[in-house]
Amino acid sequence: MPLALLALAIGAFGIGTTEFVTAGLLPEIADEFGVSIPTAGLLTTGYALGVVVGAPVLAILGGRIPRKTMLMGLMGLFVVGNALSAAAPVFSLMLAGRIVASLAHGAFFGIGSIVAAGLVAPQKKAGAIAMMFTGLTTSTVVGVPMGTLVGQNVGWRVTFLIIAGLGVLAVLGIAALVPPQPRPERTRLSGETAAFRNPQVLLAMAMTVLGFGGVFTMSTYLAPMMTDVAGYAPSSVTWLLVLFGLGMLVGNLIGGRYADRALMPMLFTALGGLAVLLALLPLTAHDKTAAAVTIPLIGAFGFATVPPLQKRVLDQTADAPTLASAVNIGAFNLGNAIAAWLGGLVISAGFGYTAPNWVGAAMAASALLLALLSAALERRTTGPSAGRVVAGGSPAAAEREAAPAAR
Repeated sequence: MPLALLALAIGAFGIGTTEFVTAGLLPEIADEFGVSIPTAGLLTTGYALGVVVGAPVLAILGGRIPRKTMLMGLMGLFVVGNALSAAAPVFSLMLAGRIVASLAHGAFFGIGSIVAAGLVAPQKKAGAIAMMFTGLTTSTVVGVPMGTLVGQNVGWRVTFLIIAGLGVLAVLGIAALVPPQPRPERTRLSGETAAFRNPQVLLAMAMTVLGFGGVFTMSTYLAPMMTDVAGYAPSSVTWLLVLFGLGMLVGNLIGGRYADRALMPMLFTALGGLAVLLALLPLTAHDKTAAAVTIPLIGAFGFATVPPLQKRVLDQTADAPTLASAVNIGAFNLGNAIAAWLGGLVISAGFGYTAPNWVGAAMAASALLLALLSAALERRTTGPSAGRVVAGGSPAAAEREAAPAAR
């Protein structure tokens, strides 16, 4: 794998840290601003919705900018947003800072996925995408727990200042390590939007919303669930986040490896396992040991869906991938926003801090049904031999990916 993937992983590390760190600091932030836990959960919802909006808008606006330059500019926007969150005197301004930072998220991962896939041979594309996302998963093992620890002991504002510093480091890393990128070929907006007339693209994005969104019904309310239900001390939330992050890291690498071999079976396994584990957590959350086992497994099965879903969208939109790739990253966060919102609703309705996991299990099960539908439609329209050329891809994409090997 090229060294340039390290630069992309640095940016992903910073983004992942700011995305997930509020899960560990939700009680502290709620206390300082005098808001309820469900209200503080809007920091997750607002961030996710910012990704949904920012992904297509910035992908379109940056369509003629060299991708390396665009990636550096997006990280600059990320720095501004986190600095605003750190300095916010009221909750509304902190939420605004979260939204500003989130605008860079979808376009960064969408464009970064294209850059990563273009750095390697066709048969290694999912692995390269997974390597970039390793920065995101590593942030859950290192960045988020450390940010939580700092926030609980020094102050959550210091955490966001450190995250802004990570953004500056990411800009420098991209400048030094990512090779110069040619100006993207002029593609008409109609060409980019044509991808959304492909039922397989829409199904993949729906799977993204429902499948990965299910993970966030658990992770958004992890801190109050573990302290109030499982009986952990607040200081233990840091180590539970480490376990969750380790699961995500392992799941991401496994998902990237096997998506290059058998994309749809990988999705079936990951989504099915995720639905079962989320349904079990309301039971295991009442026991410290059982909860500590279930949480990393949810992270592993949840993040095992990311490389195959992103690769499936790229395979289906090989002629004009930028907008679709960015929108699919937005779809991950649309799922996060829906999950955090629904989780807050069931908590506010008095069902307790474990109830959001039932919502997550239903979302993951729905995603599995869509995956089965997608596979059935693909068999009907392309025949049984199509998947053997490039798993999850369209026949046209398969021919393009086979061409370098033929030469």
